[in-house]
Amino acid sequence: MMQRLNFYLSEHPAIVGFRWSHALCWGSTWSFLVSSIAVYVVVSIFLHLVLALLLRRGKPVPLGPLPAIHSLSMSLISATIFAGLLVSAAAEIKETRWFWRRSKTPLQWLLCFPLGTRPSGRVFFWSYVFYLSRFLHMLRTVLVILRRRKLVFFHLFYHSISTFMSFLWLEFSQSFQVLAILFTPLAYCVTYGHRFWAAIAARRPCFPLVLNFQIALFGCNVVCHVAVLLLHFFKGGCNGIGACLFNALLNAAILLPFLNFYVRVYFRRSTKHSNKFFNFS
Repeated sequence: MMQRLNFYLSEHPAIVGFRWSHALCWGSTWSFLVSSIAVYVVVSIFLHLVLALLLRRGKPVPLGPLPAIHSLSMSLISATIFAGLLVSAAAEIKETRWFWRRSKTPLQWLLCFPLGTRPSGRVFFWSYVFYLSRFLHMLRTVLVILRRRKLVFFHLFYHSISTFMSFLWLEFSQSFQVLAILFTPLAYCVTYGHRFWAAIAARRPCFPLVLNFQIALFGCNVVCHVAVLLLHFFKGGCNGIGACLFNALLNAAILLPFLNFYVRVYFRRSTKHSNKFFNFS
């Protein structure tokens, strides 16, 4: 059973022989990326405005089991990506370590691809699957709008930038993407699994749990970006460093408003608890 699972996660010919190509891979062109993100933003805003005009304020659209199905799908897909990339990265390290064992450790390889690395093989196959999963992730915006929650700019910005960054990982064989992809599906698996459980149990999701996982994910990204820069300047260079620097700027653009929101939420919660204590005493 384990051998069969290992075969489908890292040894299948489609995985081992994968090659990122504009001619062979669906959604691999710049025009597709830009147009798909533009359609996502326009459709989300249009749907939000239409529902605001046609439906009474605060009245949700009945969605039935769709939110639970989407959460379960995202959780299972994220778990598959995490397991597949973990096994594939271990296989790549085992097969190629003889080539760089004197100059790199496995952790250094995970952070810093050697110069001249091409987007092919096991690791980049799962990077491509992660890129495709970003489009399924965008469907959550539609579900949120249909539930009549307020559509904020940051929601659209986060999904658009995340899709754009995952495209850069493939296009420029960017270093650090292995750890970034491992961190992100792990966080998604937990948060979407929790949302699925909350949906079938008819309970409200534990918002601090989701928020804390996102903050932990951003914190790991910051630490890894610093490590990549140190390896690039002191260990002979990392592949795709230009895209990595641009990726770091995009992460900062996401992190700053997210931290601001995080602080405001917890300040509001602490004030609420303080008021309760004050009234009780």
